[in-house]
Amino acid sequence: MVTISPYGSWASPISAELLVEQTVNLADLVLDGDRLLWSEARPSEGGRVVLVSRRVGEGVTPHHSAGHRTGPEPAPPRDLIPPPFSARTLVHEYGGRCVAARGHSRVFSNHADQRLWRIDGDSGPVPITPEPREPRSERFADPVISNDGGWVVCVRERHRNGGADNDIVAVASDGTAIRELAAGHDFYAAPRLSSDGRQLAFVTWDQPAMPWDATQLWVGDFNAGALDGVRLVAGSPGESVTQPRWSPDGRLHYISDRSGWWNIYDEDGRPLAPMEAEFSGPDWGFGQSTFTFLDDGRLVATWTALGGGRFGVVANGRADPVELELTSFSSLVGVGSSVCAIAASPTQAAAVVAIDVDRGVVEVIRRSRTMPVSAEALSVPEAVEFPTANGFSAHALFYEPKSVDHAAPAGELPPLIVMSHGGPTANASSELNLKTQYWTTRGFAVADVDYGGSTGYGRAYRDRLQGQWGIVDLDDCVHAATWLAAQGRVDGNRMAIRGGSAGGYTTLCALTFRDVFAAGADFYGVADLEMLAADTHKFEARYLDGLVGPYPQAVDEYRRRSPIHYVDQINCPVIVFQGLEDAVVPPSQSEAIVEALRRNGLPVAYLTFPGEQHGFRRAETIVTVAQAELAFYGRVLGFVPAGESFSLVIENEDAIRPRGGSPAS
Repeated sequence: MVTISPYGSWASPISAELLVEQTVNLADLVLDGDRLLWSEARPSEGGRVVLVSRRVGEGVTPHHSAGHRTGPEPAPPRDLIPPPFSARTLVHEYGGRCVAARGHSRVFSNHADQRLWRIDGDSGPVPITPEPREPRSERFADPVISNDGGWVVCVRERHRNGGADNDIVAVASDGTAIRELAAGHDFYAAPRLSSDGRQLAFVTWDQPAMPWDATQLWVGDFNAGALDGVRLVAGSPGESVTQPRWSPDGRLHYISDRSGWWNIYDEDGRPLAPMEAEFSGPDWGFGQSTFTFLDDGRLVATWTALGGGRFGVVANGRADPVELELTSFSSLVGVGSSVCAIAASPTQAAAVVAIDVDRGVVEVIRRSRTMPVSAEALSVPEAVEFPTANGFSAHALFYEPKSVDHAAPAGELPPLIVMSHGGPTANASSELNLKTQYWTTRGFAVADVDYGGSTGYGRAYRDRLQGQWGIVDLDDCVHAATWLAAQGRVDGNRMAIRGGSAGGYTTLCALTFRDVFAAGADFYGVADLEMLAADTHKFEARYLDGLVGPYPQAVDEYRRRSPIHYVDQINCPVIVFQGLEDAVVPPSQSEAIVEALRRNGLPVAYLTFPGEQHGFRRAETIVTVAQAELAFYGRVLGFVPAGESFSLVIENEDAIRPRGGSPAS
């Protein structure tokens, strides 16, 4: 029997604890002979990232279009690193791939000390880089092992004298030497050895460019831990080149956006499937892999275009999709005539899968979680395009409230949560995310906005944010909310906005410069652009040059767009979450906005988390944040959450004026 209950108060099958129970975050597939390796970030182990292994074809389960197959689960993969080791690099602070394998010898970067460690067979880890003078002052990322096993080629980042230097080095596998291979540019990424091991390709860029702005692709001759004859292959001003990769017959391939879209090219500069689609995403972390080769030389890729993600074979000037219900693919690795990948859909959580390219058969190797709810209880996103400022249109994924047990009273419209993603050069993903369904199953509508500047829509859309951060993203998030309200799909009096990092900045801008939202949730967001320009890490030290303007020349613009200087204009409650070890957006940013809200007598809740960095990884943190945010919305928007009890302290709580639901017009 369906129970009639106000939106927001629905009993949900997804508790805060369920967000982290029996779940792992999967990344970085690596082929090691007859075994497949990947990393698992485990909230239940304090966010520890474990390197795990399974023999290819061992214990896989067929995947069926109607959902996950019932029956016995495959045996769990084998952990390769014991506690307290954690395979995570801090190069560029965001890290990424830090694992390589060859001949059952594996190397990884250990989070605690940032040294490279080697594992041979079943033996325990041994370090192959020396202990640095200062903790974590020498870091390594994106490794590849030479054909003879003697060298580990990787990106190195050295922190000294208050700055950081980046280069590419060859580390002797026995730990006896480190040789510099390439230096002189601000940043390096993606060192990739050819199939015969004689050539090394890599990518560079220099400030103020970010890797999605302008990069260069180089190739040199690699021999005995040395690199000679380095030459430029691709890259020009205003061109982003990424993901160098060698085919089995030794031809170099890469992705470039020289056409306005990230397409695949061969070493002669010929586009292999020219189309208005994105075959890559922004390189926030190391190790992105959106195309690979099968043993017979065929190139298999994933790409995004309006309408979602695709997977298929690139040949004869076109990309032919394989029909699958999966819609999101990453970390592609060719294995015989199949491709292993991390894949998901709007109703299926991410999993390590093997895809038979010819038959279109998908086998599940490792699921990120067991599914706690039926597909019928899940809200499937609708891709919407809406009008925004200056005659443009923008994009969002819209989730309606969904429950098999509850319905709202007649005439009531749902409250809306606008999600502003980070980056800001990132995008909304359609893959199943229980953190989104946590809201929809309680009776919230959600709009995950791909504002101008987001990736997935071509370079011109991405470049809308150049010089316009805090303007275009703000306009698009506000217009998404007001458009949905005007369409009669949400309650325009009960709209909240939330976001983390760059999305937290957009959230604070929306609360400061517009009077549209009834509440906001800021996750380690930027409050003061000047403070960010002066107190952030090397990778993003010049990012604002493109998004706002050169600093300090454009100091007046920095101040005009910084919410901290206009906090008197905020007139709704705000909840702020901050990790105390965040080096990307330091706690001082959140503390500044919270202190200003306190002075002005506004309702504010401030939750801090020792040991957390940029993004929350610990199970207890994730649970606390979900419960606190729900309690906050309940108090502000005027409903009583079902089944959740959290003692939230809201300063100046007596200034809250709960807003009731409004009838549909």
